[in-house]
Amino acid sequence: MSRVYLDHNATTPLRAEARAAMIAAMDVVGNPSSVHGEGRAAKALLERSRAAVADAVGASGADVIFVSGATEAAALALAGRGLHGSDLEHEAVRGWVDCDLAVVGGRVQVASPARSVVQLANSETGIVQALPAGLAVSDITQGFGRVAFSYGWAGVEQVFLSGHKFGGPKGVGALVVPQGFDVAAQLRGGGQELGRRSGTENIVAIAGMAAAAVAAQDDLASGAWERVAELRNILEKAVADIVPQTIFVGNDLDRLPNTCCMICPGWRGETQVMAMDLAGFAVSAGSACSSGKVRSSPVLTALGYDDEQARCALRVSLGVETTEDEVLRFADAWCAKAQRMMAA
Repeated sequence: MSRVYLDHNATTPLRAEARAAMIAAMDVVGNPSSVHGEGRAAKALLERSRAAVADAVGASGADVIFVSGATEAAALALAGRGLHGSDLEHEAVRGWVDCDLAVVGGRVQVASPARSVVQLANSETGIVQALPAGLAVSDITQGFGRVAFSYGWAGVEQVFLSGHKFGGPKGVGALVVPQGFDVAAQLRGGGQELGRRSGTENIVAIAGMAAAAVAAQDDLASGAWERVAELRNILEKAVADIVPQTIFVGNDLDRLPNTCCMICPGWRGETQVMAMDLAGFAVSAGSACSSGKVRSSPVLTALGYDDEQARCALRVSLGVETTEDEVLRFADAWCAKAQRMMAA
């Protein structure tokens, strides 16, 4: 039986639209900083892609700065600013902010939005935050294309995202800022991206990201993620019916439609991942960027779970191509192994 991929929060399969756009971009030979015809053709592709990403994010009139991914975007947005965040943030953000914002009932408590960072959605639990108006920065990496969001009406100064989280290629992302915003460059050199991120733009990856961003918004508008939420609920019910001890993190809060974070007391998350991998299912014990680190999740401890519970968490994240048969097969396999573990 074929393997089942249920780790879409770590990375998503490359969309057909992105693949086609990247193949076409490979034939664009010029450097977008060159002034000859070939360079102008590359520059035109770069700017069409920038406009497409801006439109998909609802950022008409803002500046889209292309970078290597959300980690670089976080550094560009946050370095040296002394902003405040919470332990719910991704490590790429936590390394740049003071993690002193309290989390109450799964919600980040923000006293000064202009000095704060709040993610749109959490990669481990799927919990979606209500972003306060006037917020300095938001990491929208997990939420973009899965929940309704527009830079234009969110009232956030800067947001960033990563292409491979919505069907684009790995190694490309974007920081969105107000037009003309003075960003302190972290990479200096040729002055690309209006001097805010030097280095020849990776137009192949950028074209793929742009095509994926448009397709992701089309999926959201079509209601595709509502079907995914139904599958997530089917999964959780199937598990709860057989292993009622299971804790479903954030199931009483607004969550991403595709994310199930479940805790099976006494069964370590990394052991669950290995067992499911051998059974033919790709899942995660948390953020892919934190895999292999022997410590409990600061996200789950911030939500009030103790250290042992946090070490027993498993994340299952679905995609728009996931089927009900795949979800039920996973539930059957996981429950069977959970029952054997508890009986041992």
